[in-house]
Amino acid sequence: MDPQLEFLQQVTRRNFLRSAGQFCLGAIAFASMSQPGAAATRTINPLAPRNPHYAPRAKRVIYLHMSGGPPHLDLFDYKPDLVEWNDKPCPDEFLKGKRFAFTSGVPKLMGTPRQFARHGQSGIWMSDAIPRLADVADELCVIKSMYTEQFNHTPAELLLFTGSARQGRPSMGSWVTYGLGSENENLPGFVVLISSGTQPSAGPSAWGSGFLPSVFQGVQCRSKGDPVLYASDPPGMDRALRRQTLDTIRDLNEDQAAELGHPETITRIAQYELAYRMQISVPDVMDISREPKEILEAYGANPGEPGFANNCLLARRLVEKGVRFVQLFDWGWDFHGTNDREDIRGGLTKKCSHMDRPVSALIRDLRQRGLLDETLIVWGGEFGRTPFREGRTASGKILGRDHYPDCFTVFLAGGGVRPGISYGETDELGFSIVRDKVHVHDLQATILHLLGFNHEKLTFRFQGRDFRLTDVHGQLVKGVIA
Repeated sequence: MDPQLEFLQQVTRRNFLRSAGQFCLGAIAFASMSQPGAAATRTINPLAPRNPHYAPRAKRVIYLHMSGGPPHLDLFDYKPDLVEWNDKPCPDEFLKGKRFAFTSGVPKLMGTPRQFARHGQSGIWMSDAIPRLADVADELCVIKSMYTEQFNHTPAELLLFTGSARQGRPSMGSWVTYGLGSENENLPGFVVLISSGTQPSAGPSAWGSGFLPSVFQGVQCRSKGDPVLYASDPPGMDRALRRQTLDTIRDLNEDQAAELGHPETITRIAQYELAYRMQISVPDVMDISREPKEILEAYGANPGEPGFANNCLLARRLVEKGVRFVQLFDWGWDFHGTNDREDIRGGLTKKCSHMDRPVSALIRDLRQRGLLDETLIVWGGEFGRTPFREGRTASGKILGRDHYPDCFTVFLAGGGVRPGISYGETDELGFSIVRDKVHVHDLQATILHLLGFNHEKLTFRFQGRDFRLTDVHGQLVKGVIA
C-alpha cells in the first residue's frame, strides 16, 4: 500500500483524540506541524523534561540487577530453623504441586552455612558475605517478601523489567524516560552498563523500548574502549563534515515528517542529534580517571577496565549529570552449585566481594553529595533460591540452590523509601510468604509512584489498547514509603 494513503487512512478524528494525550509524541508533532510557517520538527525534542503526575520523591533511578537470582537465604533472609533441619528430607507439603527448574523427587533441606548477625540501629539481619553493606544497613529498605510466577531466567527478567514474561513490551527504564524525559540534552535519558562479560538472559529486551518510540530505549555504554559503539566518526570524517552530513539528513527527515507525520521519523532525528552531542559529552562523563584517588579506592574501581565497580562509579557520574535511569546488569549470581564459582560458601564470598564494596560506596557517595534523597537505588535479582539443595548437585561437595519464584529479597535505598527497615516475612523454612507479599508488579508500581507517577495512568496506546508497565496488575507498597 502507498505509505501516504495508509497514513491518511489512520488519521481519523477518533484516532487523533485517542492519541492526543500528555505524553503522545504524535500529538506533539501534529501541534507543531499545524502552526503556519513552523518547521515540522526542529522545535521537537522527544527527550525534553516533562512533569510527572504529582510531586516526585525521586528524580532518578539506579537499578542494580544481579542477573541469575542471588541466594537470598544466604544473604538477607536468615532462617535458624532451616539450619536445624539441614540435610533432612524436604516435607511433602512444601513440594506438592510445584515445579522446579532442575530438581525432582524429594530434595534435602539446606540451612545456610553463612554466619548471620543484626546490623545497624535497625537490626537488619545480614550475612558475613556482605560486610560493607552491613555498614550502611540503616540506609536500606530490605523487602523479604518478593515473589514472581516465573522460575526461568529469561521470562523472569522480562516480567521484572517489562511487566510481561513475553518479548515485545517496553522496559522499565523506557517507561520512565517516556514519562519524564531527560534532564541533560547531551546524554541519553536511559543508560545501560553490563559487567562480568555476559548480557542478562533477557538480552536487550531488558532495556528495549518495545512499541514506544525507539528514542526511549536504553543506550548501552562501556567502561572500556569506545563508550558507545558506532558513535565515533569514521576515519576521514571530522566534526564539521559530520555536522554537515547530519544537517542534510535532518532536512530530508523533516520533509518526510511533514509529509507523513510518523513519530518514528521524529525519533530518528532526535537520535542522530543526540549521538552527535554524545561524541563530546559521553567520553567526558565516562572517564572515571578524573575521580580523586580516594573515590576510586572506595569503589574499588580501576579506570580503563570493565567491571561492576567501575559501573557503580559511572552510575553516580551519570545521575549527577541528569540521566534519569541507569541500569546495571551483573552476571554470575546463578548459584546452582555446578562448579566452585556457584558454591554458596567460597563462591558467594568471592562474588559478593566484587559487589559489596562498590554498592556500599555508591550509597555513601550519593549521601555525601546530597543526591541520595532524590536518587532511588534498587538492588535484586529476578527470583530467589530454594531452601533445599539443587537436584543435580545434591550428592556432591559443592553447595547450591535451585531457582525459586515464591520468595526472594530486594533492597531499596534513598529516593523516598523508609531507611533501616525489613519489610515482609517468609515462613520459618523460607518456602512461602506469611506477611506483606510484594509481587514484581507491585515493585514496579512503587518505583513509578516514587518518581511521581500513578502507574495506572502512565500509558501508551498500541494496537487499540492502552498499555502500561504493570499491565493490569500492581499495588502500591505503602509500607516502604517514607
